[in-house]
Amino acid sequence: MSDLDLRGKRVFIRADLNVPIENGRITDDSRIRASVPAIKSALDQGAAVMVTSHLGRPQEGELKPEDSLAPVAKRLSEFLEMEVPIIPDWVNGVAVKPGQVVMLENCRVNKGEKKDDEQLAKKIAALCDVYVNDAFGTAHRAEATTHGAARFAKVAAAGPLMAAELEALGRALANPARPLLAIVGGSKVSTKLSVLAELAKKVDRLIVGGGIANTFLLATRRPIGKSLAEPDLAPEAKKIMASTKVPLPVDVVVSRSMEGEGKVKDVEDVNNDEMILDIGPETAKAYAGEIAKAGTIVWNGPVGVFEKEAFARGTETIARAIAHSKAFSIAGGGDTVAAIHKFGIAGKVDYISTAGGAFLEFLEGKKLPAVEALEARAND
Repeated sequence: MSDLDLRGKRVFIRADLNVPIENGRITDDSRIRASVPAIKSALDQGAAVMVTSHLGRPQEGELKPEDSLAPVAKRLSEFLEMEVPIIPDWVNGVAVKPGQVVMLENCRVNKGEKKDDEQLAKKIAALCDVYVNDAFGTAHRAEATTHGAARFAKVAAAGPLMAAELEALGRALANPARPLLAIVGGSKVSTKLSVLAELAKKVDRLIVGGGIANTFLLATRRPIGKSLAEPDLAPEAKKIMASTKVPLPVDVVVSRSMEGEGKVKDVEDVNNDEMILDIGPETAKAYAGEIAKAGTIVWNGPVGVFEKEAFARGTETIARAIAHSKAFSIAGGGDTVAAIHKFGIAGKVDYISTAGGAFLEFLEGKKLPAVEALEARAND
């Protein structure tokens, strides 16, 4: 987008404005903030700007009040200091003048959006002179506004947020400063197994946390009590440990319930009626040491139930170690970002991705449909 002259052009921006909304109130506007530079840049050049996004998982063909982008348009108007009208039915035409911006209602309400319907994509492409994809968070999905429209638009380009995401991820994985350390947490191995397997081929160290770590502990015949784990995937965990160095906890924080007090135990001493809900202080110290030695750090997922104060110390230690590290650091995923903000280190991580699924699929080495569509147009 930065290479284009947008003066007087009709510019369609696919942003990622899928923000959490409770009782009509936006609880986290970071994705809106991240989308402002692309919109402002187009407006500053005198473009007629159309912005759309998905919000939640609406039923196609039916716009319910809770699926409306109206609260997002209101917040965006505050950031831009200008009115951002919302247009409900926009596929067949949009009235917008140079220097104006309009919000096009939830794109997933349009029939054919999810299936990347070609006729819908062509109609969307016909709305503009320039199509801009600035929604890396949806880059792993081939939909009409993320993939099809890029194929049929007169001109298609990546927005500044999309470009920054790809540059940061490329720097972290394509030619990283060594050692390359990945930290992958979360509740289930199954949701991140292919990512872990691919990362194991690339990284020098792989730290696993949360329920994922419990499956790895199970694979090494450590007692995990009634902790969340996936016994069927223990053989896969063994394969991953055989292909890269995976340090495992030596001590853990256990409790009989999520609401209970945490108790630090040697990993060998977990009782049958206890759950592992965080790493212990010795393990946290060891992991912090690995982080201090790293040249590049990729972080996705907490190492414990950090939302509960009794089980937050492990994730906090990891977060603060990354903040003090000299390594190039990149973090992504909703829980990871929440932890970063909770522990006040947002300014200390080199790049915070706005994406969850796309972040993981990029780490896995998968081709992202929206990115492929833009690359194909660049090579036209």
